[in-house]
This record gives sequence, C-alpha cells and structure tokens, in this order.
Amino acid sequence: MKFVRFIMKNTALANVPKHIDHFSKFSPSPLSMKQFLDFGSTNACEKTSFAFLRQELPVRLSNIMREIDLLPDRLLSTPSVQLVQSWYIQSLMEILEFLDKSPDDHSVLEKFVETLVTIRNRHNDVVPTMAQGVIEYKDAFGQDPVTSQNIQYFLDRFYMSRISIRMLINQHTLIFDGTTNPAHPSTIGCIDSQCDVTEVIRDAYESAKMLCEQYYLGAPELELREINGKEWVLSNNKSLPIYISYVPSHLYHMLFELFKNAMRATIENHEASKTLPPIKVMVALGGEDLSIKMSDRGGGVPFRKIERLFSYMYSTAPRPAIGNHQRAPLAGFGYGLPISRLYARYFQGDLQLYPMEGLGVDAVIHMKALSTDSVEKLPVFNKTALRHYKVSQEPNDWCVPSKEPLDLAVYRAAK
Repeated sequence: MKFVRFIMKNTALANVPKHIDHFSKFSPSPLSMKQFLDFGSTNACEKTSFAFLRQELPVRLSNIMREIDLLPDRLLSTPSVQLVQSWYIQSLMEILEFLDKSPDDHSVLEKFVETLVTIRNRHNDVVPTMAQGVIEYKDAFGQDPVTSQNIQYFLDRFYMSRISIRMLINQHTLIFDGTTNPAHPSTIGCIDSQCDVTEVIRDAYESAKMLCEQYYLGAPELELREINGKEWVLSNNKSLPIYISYVPSHLYHMLFELFKNAMRATIENHEASKTLPPIKVMVALGGEDLSIKMSDRGGGVPFRKIERLFSYMYSTAPRPAIGNHQRAPLAGFGYGLPISRLYARYFQGDLQLYPMEGLGVDAVIHMKALSTDSVEKLPVFNKTALRHYKVSQEPNDWCVPSKEPLDLAVYRAAK
C-alpha cells in the first residue's frame, strides 16, 4: 500500500496500515436524524456514545483512508495531500488508544472529549488544504479527463466522509461538555429539532447582503414566501411557520453560498440599472419533502456549464493563500457549490441548479421533511468503489457534436 512508505518512516506508526486494513473491512453505520435526536434527548448516556464512537470513527476514517491511497501517485506526493494524510493517520492513532479503555472511568470519558476536540481542530483546514493539493497537481501536471473524473469521485466521497465525522464529533462534544444553549432550547448537539427554516434563510441573506455591500455598495432585496402544505390556516389564508429537524449550520452554509452567487450575478447583470430585481425565495413543506427554491435575475448560465459549476477541477476563481483566516470560508477555490451539494445530500436531500440563460438561475434545495427519512449518506470502501478509480477513457457511444458548426460551402467545395 502506498501509505506504508509514508508511515514506515516512523517505526511507532508501523501498525497503522494493519489497523486501517482491519477497520476498512467494516461498513460505516449511518444514523438517522431521529436516532441523533432520540439519543441526545432521552438516552444521553456518555458511556454508550463513547463505546460507539471509538469503533465507528476508526471505521469511517479507515474507509476513506483506503481511498486516499488510490489517488494518482503524483497527486499523493504533493505536500498538501501528504499533510492531510498525516492528519488522518494521527487522528486515527489517537482514537485507537481508547479501544482498551474502560468507559466506567470518568477520566477516560473526559480525555476522550478532549481528544475529539483536538481532532476536530486539527481537521479544520482539511478542505482548503486538499484543494491546494489539487492545485499543486494541476499546476505541475495539468489535467486529463480520466484523472479529473477520478478526483471528482474521490473528493465528493472524501468531503462527505469529513462532514459525517465532524457530525459525530460535534454531537458527542456538544452534548457531553456540560453546557446548554438557552437561546435554542430545542437544540440537541448541533441539531435543532424545531429549526425555523425562515429564520435561517433570513440570517444567511443578511450575511450575504453585508458581504455584497462591502464589494458592490449595494445588494438585491429578498422576497420570501412559505407554503406549509401539511397544515393550512384557513382563517387568514396564511400557512403556519415551517419547522424541521435539521442542522442549522448545514442549511445556513448552503443558503449563504447560493445567496452570494445570486447577488453577484444580479448586480453584475444590472450594472446599468438604477434598481436591482429582488431575489425570490419560496419554501414549501409537503408530506415527504421540504424544498427551498431561490430565483435570481442574474442572467443565468448556459445549460452545458451547469455540471462544471459542481466540479472541483474547473475552478476559475482567484486562489487564496492557505492560512489567510480573514477570507470568507472556501473563498477562491470554487468549492462552495460542490460542498453545499454534499451538505444537502448528507441527509438524503439534494441541491440542483436550473438555469435560464438570458434570465437567471433557479436553485433548489431538497430536504427530507421527516427525521426518520433523514439518514446519513456515507461512502463505503468496497470493490464497487475500487472500480471507479480504475476507469479508463473509452469511446463515447453517442455522437459528440463539433464545437464549431459545419461550413457547408467549404464541405461542398472539397467534394
């Protein structure tokens, strides 16, 4: 295995490949939103959580570490990817130290919380550091369709794994650190069982508006409507407020990214106008789904470019310097949309863009309305995953249109 060469430099780490191989043979255990809530509210036993996490975290870490090793050698050898790899190895080792510790020892439980906080802080910059590794690789070796496809597949799974690991760590540390959040009594860990969707939308809008006004000295207004299809108040013909069990920070992240994109497109598409068309947001709650649609008048993009907006390999944004903590999260790497889509998909939802070139874009966030349906979507290392890294470029079985229209006059003359 490629990471053996990396690990064997330190004899104290010699057993790590064996542990990775062992734990990667197990599939991660996805939890539902209801399970997270039930555990935190009615069965909040720190010993049980400790026993679960000291097994589950190594499984999730080892599954994705096996996939890191399948990356192209030249990408693996970049300083940034090696740094990320070292973080994962160190974190795995620290958790493994608790495998033979007794949950009845209170000092062990305290030390475990401290270790989880250390791990979480260590991995704070995983996203931009891995992004820097991709940039280093592209600058040195360029890119080809097969490698780009493999990297896209890997990063979606790698970042989704990271979201899930942080979710487990946050739930344990927030529930068992002995503090409560009086401002949000319905919050259990990082989950709000009565998340006010409209409130999160307005918070994300105001943050994006403030950022937009700093750059452009203005920002589009917000028009917000909500339809509660499950409960309707006939007396005043208004729907009841919409609440859902969700992680507010995840929803905020998605909305903030979409608002930033919509505001920038709207202002740049109406530079000569005295007024800006508003950004319209519609929230609809049904029996199974909660959907949020954001519509802008930013001119849209060609339909063929939509999937590129979710690609980690096609960022055209200016590159920020690693370690510059004054910048907005992920700014400059072009990872805002693909990461936001992962947050939506993490609990079985999705984020989709519907462009109308010349007019604007409709962005739709789909979420599960029921906490029992909101189940973690987790990558698992197996033979199917392995095949994705062995994909070769094969001839397309559909005709590929030419980028330039055929000049019939030249064609006839040649005949």
